[in-house]
Parts: sequence; structure tokens; C-alpha cells
Amino acid sequence: MKLRIFTEPQQGATYEELLTVARAAERLGFDAFFRSDHYLHMGDVDPAPGPTDAWVTLAGLARDTSTIRLGTLVSAATFRLPGVLAISAAQVDQMSGGRVELGLGTGWFDAEHTAYGIPFPPLGERFARFEEQLEIITGLWKTPVGEKFHFEGAHYRLSDSPALPKPEQRPHPPIIIGGGGAKRTPRLAAAFADEFNVPFHHVEDTRAAYERVRVACEAVGRESMTYSAAHVVVCGSDEKEIARRAAAIGREEAELRVNGLTGTPAEVLEKIGAYAEAGAERLYLQVLDLSDLDHLELLAAEVLPHV
Repeated sequence: MKLRIFTEPQQGATYEELLTVARAAERLGFDAFFRSDHYLHMGDVDPAPGPTDAWVTLAGLARDTSTIRLGTLVSAATFRLPGVLAISAAQVDQMSGGRVELGLGTGWFDAEHTAYGIPFPPLGERFARFEEQLEIITGLWKTPVGEKFHFEGAHYRLSDSPALPKPEQRPHPPIIIGGGGAKRTPRLAAAFADEFNVPFHHVEDTRAAYERVRVACEAVGRESMTYSAAHVVVCGSDEKEIARRAAAIGREEAELRVNGLTGTPAEVLEKIGAYAEAGAERLYLQVLDLSDLDHLELLAAEVLPHV
């Protein structure tokens, strides 16, 4: 089981704060540092200093870190044209020496689109655009150097594209698709994803989502897929510390014990084990208090060595 640190900067974080957490995660031996891709805070929180762009952040981290893997969980297909995203992600992959992973989804948060003037089509159209973006991005990256890429879809058209630049990783950086959808999501994961992620679901629901993707993979003759999950983590050496960390992120300890990876290191390890038994090979630990580096130290010392 690999443990990855997952942050939500739209809740309030500067680049320097994200860099501090990313460097701590790298130093402590976590497998990756991921961030969400959102432009508006959620819930009753102070929105200052305002949003940071996911791919601008990752470009900075590509140069300011050395070994830790970097990615989005997940970028919204509504935010960027697919050709532009392919260029950005390929460039950041080059800048990092081949450490980038692209999580991509349909986009879902209507309010952030309204707040920043981003079109937000109905769900059916978002899924159609999402599928075309996956075809385009992977197609651009896989096109041999010196050849042109063409695509004619309902929403995007590319003609005589030089399909450059190429990412450092070949044939391309890992693609992550996630969600609990019963039909379209498993099909797209089987067609395009290197990793399938189930965020914030209980163990049995996660197991069922994995099984749907396995069936979809079998249907197209795929033999391998990496399975992962994402959960908020609140770990403490004792009950007082657990309660303090839950309060710091505005959550109830009792609710987190049901819906997150919450408790002492031993309790967190037990919950991680349940997801491992369900088939997860990676866990994204959603860290919401970016100022609490002692939290990362505790996880690295008492949880990471045992997985």
C-alpha cells in the first residue's frame, strides 16, 4: 500500500504553504503530493488568499521538489481545452523529470464555474466532453514524433496537430479516473485509465466500484489496473489530539470516525487494512490543516512504516 498526501488548496493556501507541505511529504517518504483542482472554496471558511491554479502550482513544485510524484485529484474537463491541458501536463512532466500524474474528471461544482465565468454544461454533455478530452490528450501524447494528430468529435476538432510537446514519461503520464458511477465511469476507466480512484466511499461501496471496473476491463481485454481510494485523515496519539485535529478542520470527531481515516495510528492502520483487503493499492490521505506538519510527522512515524 502506498500512501499519498492530498490537499484542498481552494480552502485557503498560498503556494509557499503548499510547497512546505509537499517538501515535508517528500522528506518523510510519502509516495506523492496531490492537490485538488478547484477555483472556489467550499463551506463556511475564509476564502482568503483565494484560489491557486492546479497546474501552475504543479509547475512550481516540479522545480521545487526532487523525488515525490505530483498530480491532480482531479482536474475538471470544463476548465481547460484538451489540447492546452495536454501541453501543460506534458511540460510539467518534463520539468519534474517524469513525476506527473493526471487525474481528470467531468467537473461538478456549479458555483465555481459561475464565480469565474466558466461554462458549465449539463451532465450528459460534460461526460461527452470528458470522453473526448481523454481521447485527445492520450492521442496527442501517443502520436509518434514527426506525425500529425487529427480528431473530429462532437465538441472538439483538431487538425494537423504536431502533437507536441511530449511528456517525459512514455507513452504518457499515468491517467487517473475516479468516481462511483455504475456505467459510464467503469467504461471510461477501462478504456483510458492507469488508475481508478474511489473518493470518500465506505469500504463495501469502494469494493463494489472496483468490481465494476474489473468487469469493464475484462470486457475489453485489459489485465491490469491500479485501484486507489481517497479519505480525509485525522490521526492523533491520543483522544485529546484527535479531537483537536478534528476541530481544527471544522469536523465532528464522531462523523470522521465513520467517514474518514480517523483515530490513533493503530485505528488508522486498521481502516487502511480494510481498504487494502477491498483491493486498494494506494490511499490518498486528505490533509485539510496544512499548518499542522506534526500531523504528517505522526503519520510518517507511526503509520507509513506499517503499510
